[in-house]
Amino acid sequence: MKNFGGKVLFLDRADINTDEIIPAKYLIEISKKALKPHMLEDLKLDGFDPQSPDIAKARVIVTRANFGCGSSREHAPWVFEVNDINVVIASSFARIFRQNMFNCGMLAIEMPEDIIEKIFRHKGGDARIEIDFENDSLTVESGKGKDTFRYSIAEFDKALVRAGGWVDFADSKY
Repeated sequence: MKNFGGKVLFLDRADINTDEIIPAKYLIEISKKALKPHMLEDLKLDGFDPQSPDIAKARVIVTRANFGCGSSREHAPWVFEVNDINVVIASSFARIFRQNMFNCGMLAIEMPEDIIEKIFRHKGGDARIEIDFENDSLTVESGKGKDTFRYSIAEFDKALVRAGGWVDFADSKY
């Protein structure tokens, strides 16, 4: 199983769609590695630079509602995976994006908006999030303090994550 957690990239906007995560013009690529330099390159957000070295260090994304909306494509979680981001935390996800995260052995954690707001208070404080997968909790720590929150993921989705994704899960069962 993957190690979950690390430096946080805060994307303070709702409705970030899959074209902003990985532009459609790169869907012709046949390897995940080819997607790597194009993560979030079309995202429009005040002060956001997709080429920032800080973004390359991120391992967790915290964002707002309806993350991953738009076209259904596995390339969106793949571009995160190839950039070593394996956790996205939001108040809600587009259904297909959320399931594609689990299918790739990654975490899509839904938290109530008031908890997302508390996590966002750590923005600008060099925040890190550590995930306790077995105990369904996450801890965010920054120069602004430390907070721990509980979350819930369906048992089947947890099984996909434990296996490393859908393909490995299916191989172990069938």
